Amino acid sequence: MPSSGQKSWQARFSQAADRLTEQFVESLSFDQRLWPYDIAGSIAHAEMLAGVGLIGQKDLKAIRQGFKDIETQIRTGRFKWNPAHEDIHMALEAALIQRIGEPGRRLHTARSRNDQIALDLRLYVRDAIDLDMLPLLADLQWEFLRSAERYIEAVMPSYTHMQRAQPITVAAYLLAYVEQFERDRERFMDLRRRVNVCPLGSGALAGSTLPIDRRAVARRLGFTEITRNSIDATGDRDFVTEFLAAAALCAVHLSRLAEDWILFATQEFRFISIGDAFCTGSSMMPQKKNPDVLELIRGKIGRLHGALVGMLTLSKGLPQAYNRDLQEDKVHLFSGHDTLKQSLEIAAAVVRNTTFNLDRLRAATERGFLDATVLAEYLVSKDVPFRKAHQIVGKLVAQCEKADCELVNLSLASFQSVCKQIGPDVFNYLTAANVVSRYRSEGNAGPQSVRKQIAYWRKLEKERRAASK
Repeated sequence: MPSSGQKSWQARFSQAADRLTEQFVESLSFDQRLWPYDIAGSIAHAEMLAGVGLIGQKDLKAIRQGFKDIETQIRTGRFKWNPAHEDIHMALEAALIQRIGEPGRRLHTARSRNDQIALDLRLYVRDAIDLDMLPLLADLQWEFLRSAERYIEAVMPSYTHMQRAQPITVAAYLLAYVEQFERDRERFMDLRRRVNVCPLGSGALAGSTLPIDRRAVARRLGFTEITRNSIDATGDRDFVTEFLAAAALCAVHLSRLAEDWILFATQEFRFISIGDAFCTGSSMMPQKKNPDVLELIRGKIGRLHGALVGMLTLSKGLPQAYNRDLQEDKVHLFSGHDTLKQSLEIAAAVVRNTTFNLDRLRAATERGFLDATVLAEYLVSKDVPFRKAHQIVGKLVAQCEKADCELVNLSLASFQSVCKQIGPDVFNYLTAANVVSRYRSEGNAGPQSVRKQIAYWRKLEKERRAASK
């Protein structure tokens, strides 16, 4: 039995750990945030041990009460974390033994820190998905959807290669983000299925000779299944890497949003106005209104991508089963989780407090030949092959550029001098407003289509709310 201050694993050693070693290997400074999961797992494990007769009911009662006292102290800030205890598992076990004595020493029966941390991390990631990622993504989608409903008829230019392309509705532009964040939701939901598997009972890597009931523990902790292979279960961190990969891709979407809106908020564009509460000023230039929140979203994404790369690099050279390198997985996981959570929260607030400048958008659609593509399609409707129609419209655009005018400013005679099939009805196809009203393909960027898209998202939202009750 270890004496006070001695490590639980120290009996076979002839020397105490060097002070530098203790400082270097400790993880309590960052893994203490796992305490709710470590306690939940320990109580479930104790209940199982009592259920199969490996500990008595008095021991179980003492363990439950001991953890209840510890939890109260942690929540009220009175618990003293001691770095000498190395990690969250040893810190809580030491605190339990200090309170209840011998029953606390029975708790680690048929358990290793290897399967214990695998459990804690799965519980943590499951909560990160359920309590943070899914609801925060839903909130962000909701803000985009609400904004889209205000701008169903509003028209704006779209861009490819950062050059004006075709006219679209503002609502269609906003709904594109709803789609992107929906894919992020789906990735997290799909990951949850793989996370929700209980590794406890795998021991250090080979299981246990004792008659434990792994499925009883899994049921108590809300898992749908147990891991099949004890070696894989203790060394598996795929679910952490997957979480960070899903988070990194979600972060890409946030960064693209930030990039768009930083540009749109410039004096050169003036497409949007971001609420003052989400901008800052300059210490020198009194006129400045800087979109710092969006810039920091864009900047913090690098930290999240770094967490993913860090996790991949951490895992790539490990031999089978648990290795101490995996202690560092929590640094990457916590950083990635915290960064995305904070970014999603503030992104939703920015969307909620941003308005589109309709006059500026309308003016922007009047230049740049946004109706050129629909003019080519008009010619196709006149039985002109598309490639030929493309060339004809290209010549008309070049003619307009020389005259410093738009296609709608050309006379019918000018049109017909290039293509005889063009008739007076051509003017019904020109200007941005006419173009968006003529989009017909399913999923297009016109008002009729976005109304259907909004109805789809409203219906899905209603179904999800009903399912969550």
